[in-house]
Amino acid sequence: MALLSRFRRKTVATHGPYPLPDYPDAWRVQAQEAYVRVLGMSVADMWRTQPYLRTVVSFIARNVAQLGLHIYQRVDDTDRKRIDDGELYSALRRPNSATTAYELVYGLVADLALHDVSYWLIASDPATPILRLPPTWVVPKGGDMLTPDRYEVRANDKGESVIVDPADMLPFHGWHPYSLQTGSTPVAALRSILAEQVQSAAYREAVWQRGGKVGAIISRPADAPQWSDTARERFKQDWQARYTGDGNEVGGTPILEDGMTLNRVDFSAKEMEYIDGARLALNTVASVYHINPTMVGDLTNANYSNVREFRRMLYGDSLGPVLAQIEDRLNAFLVPRFDARDDVYVEFNIAEKLQGSFEEQAAVLSTSVGAPWMLRNEARAKQNLPALDDGDELVVPLNVTTGGLSSPRDTAPTGPPQLEAASHTVSVKARSDKAHEQQAWDVLARYFRRQGAAVRARLGNGQPLSQAFDTSRWDKELTDELLRLAHLVTNDVAAKTLRSIALNPELYDTDRTLAFLRSVSERMATNINATTHDQLGKAVAADDADAEVARVFEVAAGTRAARAATTTVTTFSGFATQEAAKQGAGTRAHKTWLTTSNNPRPTHAAINGETVPLDSKFSNGLMWPGDAEGNASETSGCECELVVSVA
Repeated sequence: MALLSRFRRKTVATHGPYPLPDYPDAWRVQAQEAYVRVLGMSVADMWRTQPYLRTVVSFIARNVAQLGLHIYQRVDDTDRKRIDDGELYSALRRPNSATTAYELVYGLVADLALHDVSYWLIASDPATPILRLPPTWVVPKGGDMLTPDRYEVRANDKGESVIVDPADMLPFHGWHPYSLQTGSTPVAALRSILAEQVQSAAYREAVWQRGGKVGAIISRPADAPQWSDTARERFKQDWQARYTGDGNEVGGTPILEDGMTLNRVDFSAKEMEYIDGARLALNTVASVYHINPTMVGDLTNANYSNVREFRRMLYGDSLGPVLAQIEDRLNAFLVPRFDARDDVYVEFNIAEKLQGSFEEQAAVLSTSVGAPWMLRNEARAKQNLPALDDGDELVVPLNVTTGGLSSPRDTAPTGPPQLEAASHTVSVKARSDKAHEQQAWDVLARYFRRQGAAVRARLGNGQPLSQAFDTSRWDKELTDELLRLAHLVTNDVAAKTLRSIALNPELYDTDRTLAFLRSVSERMATNINATTHDQLGKAVAADDADAEVARVFEVAAGTRAARAATTTVTTFSGFATQEAAKQGAGTRAHKTWLTTSNNPRPTHAAINGETVPLDSKFSNGLMWPGDAEGNASETSGCECELVVSVA
């Protein structure tokens, strides 16, 4: 019999280890009895009867559940793709035949808010992969301090239970001072304040039931003439007929006689302190759950500006930790169960909640692109209007240009975009900013750490090095990383080079360099990974293999990444300087090798100051410092620079 079929017997939806009695007149009791009852209530009954607790918990659960869980695969540090197929996608989209994705997450968040623990039953049945179990149905049994060896789950109201293997249960829990398997319900911290609120409510009800329900009294002066019984009765009947019930002058201004006065004696909300008590209870519950009271109904100090900021804070400071807790749990234990692909993870879709109003988005996008960004037909579609034949062209105002003159008073240049050549020799060093070298170091360090985590995990699972180190994967990933870095460095250095030798930066054609930069990036990636593989081969053969493997990646993310960053930036800088001069100046340019480090290689020191034509090699066989065509012994860690001169 399938595991889930054992739960499908007809059950009574009670919410506790035993059926709880229902009190139809629960609040028609003395104040002390009400206080005691609240202190002894179950969490479920607190939720059912306490409006402020229910308000805050449902607010949190609804705002998290509506986000939706998206599935992604990380391609690299700057790229990822959305996944909309596979077992994981199907399981989260339709957890079971009776539950939607929204309801699954709502129940999870509400369970955590009320009990600080929640349970998902993970079944092998494709039709019912995930089932949320109420926390009061589940009792962990045995095991060690971290995990039980079984879960005893109530199956029906007859006391029958089902034993569930821990492998089929995904628990979520918060922190508990004495346990590693469960959390501590925040409702316990609220019992006294909610019980006080109930006690106040019971007192107010007693006042309304037993107190005199008098709205106003009419008094006569002490020296007024004596009333006869007939006169008093006649005045009473006349008053009630005119000013009470459906009288013809209800709401009007009564005209009294004999110096009479009308005085109100009813109880006001202020005198009963009802409003202050209610606000205190709501604020206390909200503070326990880290929610700003303004978001759940306390508008005492609310205004348009701060409510908008509170809304922005909601998914950061307030709900951010809850989202992180759930995402980490799902990525650590649920994702590997349903999807074996590397770097797959789930994430709540908070982007739509944080992007602001349409007006704010439109203003930011327009500023970012420097021009209108929406087609007329796109705008008409938002208003449910039909498209125009010429509505798919972007309308650009006359005062906005792209790559044109900075002012209408400027004079347009004539001829090609080349500036007037200098009448004397102009020289420029080929070197990128230090920021590029730091960026390259960061990219390589992150790559080595990511590679280390994956390889060490596979080695730990018993895979041989040939399987644990996927050479084709790592060569491709590092090639893509280096190619992006190459585009950034070469475009920047080329533009600076052309400006320095009095040429227009637009002369540099990036497309002409793409094939070469990819080839260089592939060669660098292959060499770097080959070195790592060789070091790992020695490490896994050592006595303390785990420590040696860890040390390989520790050194790689440190000194190796720093040295490789220097080599990479030097290579791309030298190429960009030469290529920019070649494209812009042609045969008018020549180049000089410049040694700048304190401890250069002897072969580099020997050619310091050597000048050759732009298309020629230096006497050490390299076209520029860091030339990828050269031997690693000549290029690794090279800090030399190239100087290009145009006569």
